[in-house]
Parts: sequence; C-alpha cells; structure tokens
Amino acid sequence: MNKNSVSTRTLVGVALFTAIVVILQLLGSFIRFGPFSISLVLIPIVVGAALYGPGWGAWLGFVFGMVVLLSGDAAPFLVVNPIGTVVTVLLKGSLAGFAAGLVFKALEKKNVWIAVICAAIACPVVNTGIFLLGCLLFFLPTISGWAEAMGFENVGTYMIAGLVGVNFLIELLADIVFSPLILRLINLGRNRPQYTT
Repeated sequence: MNKNSVSTRTLVGVALFTAIVVILQLLGSFIRFGPFSISLVLIPIVVGAALYGPGWGAWLGFVFGMVVLLSGDAAPFLVVNPIGTVVTVLLKGSLAGFAAGLVFKALEKKNVWIAVICAAIACPVVNTGIFLLGCLLFFLPTISGWAEAMGFENVGTYMIAGLVGVNFLIELLADIVFSPLILRLINLGRNRPQYTT
C-alpha cells in the first residue's frame, strides 16, 4: 500500500468519524440527566483518536465543541460570558480528544485493550475537568447563584453533584463499555480477507 492510499484511507475515516460526531451530538442533546445533555459523542472521539492519533482526536473534539456551540447546548453559559464559553467548550473537546489519542498511543504496544480503556477514561475526565475549570474561571458568580437557588450551601458540591455528577458517570461508563467494543469491530473488519471478483 503506498503512502497516498494510507492518507486517503485516513481522511475518509476521519470524515466518517466527523459526521458521526456531529450526528451523535445533535441527537444526544435530547438525552438529558440534569441541566446538560449526555455526551455520547465521546465514544467516536475515543475510537477516532485510537485509530488515527492524537491530532485527529483533537480535531474530532473540536468538531464536538463547535456542534455544542452551534446547537444551543451552551446557551446558558453564552449569555453570561460568550468568550469564556467559546474558550471552555472548544478547549475541553479538543483536549479530551488529544488526551485520548496520547493515552492510547502510549499504551497500545503493551496492550491494545488496556490502551483503549484508559483512553476511554481519559477522554471524559479531561472533558469534564476542563468544563469545571472553565466554570471556576468564567462563571463562578453565576454558578454560585444557581447553587443557591437549588438549595446548595457549597458551590463546589453543586458543581460536582448538580452540573456534572450523573452526566460524567454515564459518559464514563458508556465510553469504557462501547469504545473497546467498537474498536474491536473496526479492527475485525480491517483484518477480514478481501475478495475480488
């Protein structure tokens, strides 16, 4: 196989994963636990980062962030601090995809399944961690008001329990279960003998 066909295969694969990210994020915005939607889109980001590397993982995360911004999913934050929202949303997606790719790449030679499971853990941890950091940097007074209105005495407890708690656990579990499964199916398809007529 020459270099151009590998490059074409990568571009086609990344384009397919980009489309999956867009569709899953748009459909996933209807699945809500608490005030925010569940990001099922992290699964193709993890798988794409494992297949194509950290740079493409960052691209898929960036696309995820753009869809979040354009779909209105970040609207409660955009009205408070537009620049802080854009920075937080794009950074959290991009870094989550990049981290998944780095973790996979670092561990894949030792054990592919451990590598993909660790990447599937890293992606939502980075995504949620950057979200919480963005909340602290750009939205703390607003979130403090939300916490008070919901009856929380401590804004930190509200951020963990109210903003990310259930969402994070569902995303983490979905990533750990489905990312290795999907990667396995893709690799089975790749290794299947090709028949010509």
